[in-house]
Amino acid sequence: MHTVVVGTSGTTAEDVIAVARGNARIELSGEALAALARAREIVDALAAKPEPVYGVSTGFGALASRHISPELRAQLQRNIVRSHAAGMGPRVEREVVRALMFLRLKTVASGHTGVRPSVAQTMADVLNAGITPVVHEYGSLGCSGDLAPLSHCALALMGEGDAEGPDGVVRPAGELLAEAGIEPVELREKEGLALLNGTDGMLGMLVMALADLGKLYTAADITAALTLEALLGTEKVLQPELHAIRPHPGQGVSAANMAAVLKDSGLVRHFQEETAPRVQDAYSVRCAPQVAGAGRDTMAHAALVASRELAAAVDNPVVLPDGRVESNGNFHGAPVAYVLDFLAIAAADLGSIAERRTDRLLDKNRSHGLPPFLADDAGVDSGLMIAQYTQAALVSEMKRLAVPASADSIPSSAMQEDHVSMGWSAARKLRTAVDNLTRIIAIEMYAATRAIELRHGLTPAPASRAAIAAARAAGVEGPGPDRFLAPDLAAADAFVRSGALVDAVESVTGPLA
Repeated sequence: MHTVVVGTSGTTAEDVIAVARGNARIELSGEALAALARAREIVDALAAKPEPVYGVSTGFGALASRHISPELRAQLQRNIVRSHAAGMGPRVEREVVRALMFLRLKTVASGHTGVRPSVAQTMADVLNAGITPVVHEYGSLGCSGDLAPLSHCALALMGEGDAEGPDGVVRPAGELLAEAGIEPVELREKEGLALLNGTDGMLGMLVMALADLGKLYTAADITAALTLEALLGTEKVLQPELHAIRPHPGQGVSAANMAAVLKDSGLVRHFQEETAPRVQDAYSVRCAPQVAGAGRDTMAHAALVASRELAAAVDNPVVLPDGRVESNGNFHGAPVAYVLDFLAIAAADLGSIAERRTDRLLDKNRSHGLPPFLADDAGVDSGLMIAQYTQAALVSEMKRLAVPASADSIPSSAMQEDHVSMGWSAARKLRTAVDNLTRIIAIEMYAATRAIELRHGLTPAPASRAAIAAARAAGVEGPGPDRFLAPDLAAADAFVRSGALVDAVESVTGPLA
């Protein structure tokens, strides 16, 4: 089994994916254990002093003015976890919970939180045992970080609340810890607060969305090329010289991907042989690299923000290298929230342009000789008419999901936390957007491959032929009379979602970006 070693200097997106989705085993480095011990000594020394220190010997948030006596401090730490574990609604996906737990451990291991090494080890043990706390959809405002989701995870470390075991069954967390031989933690000064105060949920969802979108943008370049081919369009707009004079990196990548798919096609530029040749293709075809490329560049910016956050130690207060323990605002989720919203906007536009291309394939007035709705016997058969309805409904939802969550703020904690990021909400809607985008691209692929097969007597590009053959082998049916369409669309969705579309094309073109 793959092992991820957690040190003091953050982690990588690859490690987050390995833990969240691949169940990678986690180990704490010797460097991290030493840093944890050093920081804990500082916290213990401050706890012994009569002067109040926020998070160590005081209440929290709007209650920070109260000095807490030593005999009540363990209760204080337990209470903050219990009271903040206030989520409601459906359960959050297992991979999201594993990502946020791992990322909280990443910050704890930095040595800036004052948490004891034994608590960090328990966090690793719980993840390694396949125990996943039950976290709910609603409760985080993205400031101070993802408080409620992280509180439900901390509650499980204490042996309280519910969690999912390695068998997928939800049971009391205490039972699962006992079966795994894990002792529940007894929190001491600052530890409850340190387990709750971070951007870990929204960051984990950002990392996974970037991984998924990276694959989807390549798939979208492929489906755009298939549609261009099916519409007898021209690949001349993909020439690298054209994209070099507007040097947005993503645009050039998308154009190169499309050109690779269309190499040696017998369909492109066929319009030159028509009675009324086209001068140029519609925007949804001609500008595909510009739109997808802008999305790629948005992803690059989001990945930069994610890399910075993955290297960060997010807590309040923090233990500084010189021994000071200082209050700060680093838990605010704005940097992460903004890029989550940017990605939702780009994904909505990519879905929108894909739907416009699909509609063009189905309209006999704009498809340049294809049968209406790609039907076998139009009038008797409806073909893919309602597949486009489904795609349009998905696009409409994508547009709603593109409304920025981070443009909103709602005050909390008696106006102490009077400006919040809503980053968790941005991340949750982005996950839905990515899911919907997959379906939208799958429907374009389904329509474009059928349209190419209806161009009798013309030879598609080798990469297109490979895509069509792989799709048909995967149960994505080709042209023919009307049939129960939902299973075909589900098969197309699975084909794109699994990466099989990209794999099939790359078997001919070599690696695409």
